[in-house]
This record gives sequence, C-alpha cells and structure tokens, in this order.
Amino acid sequence: MAAVEIDLGKLPFDIDFHPSDHLVAAGLITGDLLLYRYNADSPAQKLLEVKAHSESCRTVRFIHEGRAIVTGSPDCSILATDIETGSEIVRLENSHGAAVNRIVNLTESTIASGDDEGCIKVWDTRQRSCSHSFNAHEEYISDITFAADSMKLLATSGDGSLSVCNLRSSKIQTRSEFSEEELLSVVIMKNGRKVICGTQSGTLLLYSWGFFKDCSDRFVDLSPNSIDALLKLDEDRVITGCENGLISLVGILPNKIIQPIGEHSEYPVERLAFSHDRKYLGSASHDHLLKLWDLNELVQDSEDGAKNDSSAEDSDNDGMDVDDNIPKSSKGSKKKNVNKGPDPGSSNNFFSEL
Repeated sequence: MAAVEIDLGKLPFDIDFHPSDHLVAAGLITGDLLLYRYNADSPAQKLLEVKAHSESCRTVRFIHEGRAIVTGSPDCSILATDIETGSEIVRLENSHGAAVNRIVNLTESTIASGDDEGCIKVWDTRQRSCSHSFNAHEEYISDITFAADSMKLLATSGDGSLSVCNLRSSKIQTRSEFSEEELLSVVIMKNGRKVICGTQSGTLLLYSWGFFKDCSDRFVDLSPNSIDALLKLDEDRVITGCENGLISLVGILPNKIIQPIGEHSEYPVERLAFSHDRKYLGSASHDHLLKLWDLNELVQDSEDGAKNDSSAEDSDNDGMDVDDNIPKSSKGSKKKNVNKGPDPGSSNNFFSEL
C-alpha cells in the first residue's frame, strides 16, 4: 500500500518533485498546476492551485533550485510560476508551433522541451534564450533523456523512432529505423552502454550506445499493455509504469520481471518520479491519484536477487557514435488532434524576468 495518497481531483499528466524539499507538483488535464507538501505521518497539504494554462497542463518541472516551476501545454505556451506566491513569472506564448508535450531538466541552467510535431528545443535559463532547436521527428515527442557526459539528447516519438541530438554540434546526429509502434519512454542504463525504450505494445527495446539504427535486444514478455513510463532505479534495474495500472521492477540484461511493486487499479500510469532523497517513488495515474510509495520497502526484497545477477552482461561492443544517416519515415502520418499556435517568432526573451 502506498505510504501517501493524494486525490488530485482530475486526471494528471505529469508530476515532479522539488530538488531539496518535501514538495511535489502535478499538472492536470484542466490546465491547473498543483503543489503539495507531503509527509508520511500526515495528509498531504495543498500549497498552491494555479490555473496555469487555458488547455491541459501536460508537463511540469522544477527549475532554479526549486524556486520556480515550468509547465507546458497544448496552448503552445511555456509558463514559469513562482512556488512561493503562485504568481506568473513569465509566459512564452508561442514557445513551440504545436502542443508542448514534454519538458525535462538537463543541467542547472538548461531545460529541453518537445512538441506534438516532433520539434525539440533547448532553453538556456542563464543566457535567457532558446539555444538549440531540432526538428527531430515527424510525430509527437513522448519522452526525452540527457547523456550529460557526451552532451546528447535522446528522444522518443510517436513516429516509432529514437533520435540522438548533439548539443555540441547543434545537429541531429542520428535516428533509429522506424518501429511499427510508438515509442513512449526512454532511459539510459548499463553505465551509458544501453538505451531502453518503452513501446505501445508493451515490449522494451534495447539499443546499444553508438549503434542506434536498430535495437540490439527486445524484452517481449514484460506487459500486454503499453509501457507509458520508465524510471531508472540503478544501472541494472528500471521501474515501469504500464497502461494496465501495474508498476513493476524490471531487470535489464538479464531481462526479467523482478517483482510488481505497485498498482493503480487497472488505471493507466501516466508518470513516475523519485523524491529528492529517493525515499519515495511517486506515481500518477488516470484514477486521479498521486501515490507516494516507500521506495526502501518496495525494493528491499529484490536486492539480493539483483546483486546475484549483476555480473551478467551483454556482449555488444562499446562502439563510438558511428551512426550518421537520418532515415525518412515510411509510415503514414498519424497526427494527434492538437490546437496549433502560430510559429514562434523571437523566443530569446524567455526567462528574462527569472
């Protein structure tokens, strides 16, 4: 049973934990941004409820050491909100030319955002500008992760491909061949040697770093439902959130389901996240609940088994980044129904008031 349950009242699309305090934020289908203080010994306390967007609030991230929260929406705006007052710091009305579907933190001063037409932008909060823009995909950006050592963004998309964007060269380095199914989530594991993608069919695709054209392995027995959320626990284990409401601890190479660790009563799991101290695993679902699970209790039973299997490694070579050709999609267009804003003009003044 979850240590803390928060009834959000409406369907949540994203959650994020404060980087140093016991605070958690949620973005709702109504466009509202909620902020709670949580404690295992008492009910969660709602600190803020802000009407952040005219349409749904799809993505939420703390920035500036937790002093502000950025949110993205199908209204094409990115909003920065002060967590103390709930007041609007700055809003970029046309941050993207389509719905903003995902925002992730890259460094202390940079974030990346992805939209429903496959565009990824990197925002430099110190220089107060959009520093990079990549037209990486033909469908919506479902997830983004960052390889800090090589300064590369990896993104998954509804077009069925994985992209690698190089921030040093400001170029799309490579893109995988197109899968027959949408890629929904992505994490980097095995000390940077493996990239794991969750798919619409419930299969995990494993790519070897530097060989992104096609996956090197598939874990097909994980789930009969889509894997909507992935959260890396350590280099050998990942937590999965699926459309059937199950949250599972999964081993990678060897590929195995270690144990189910939570559930949302058959309601799809929209997002997973760790608290700042990794004491809690947060999960948000279509049941309108944000559940905080005691992470130590969840994984304690699996520790011994995982350690016994940690010596099992894959046989792929650790190659350099040899992919350089970007394929064109052979799939038909399956655009999502979104309200499009005009193409953004100059977006270099975002964060100028932060």
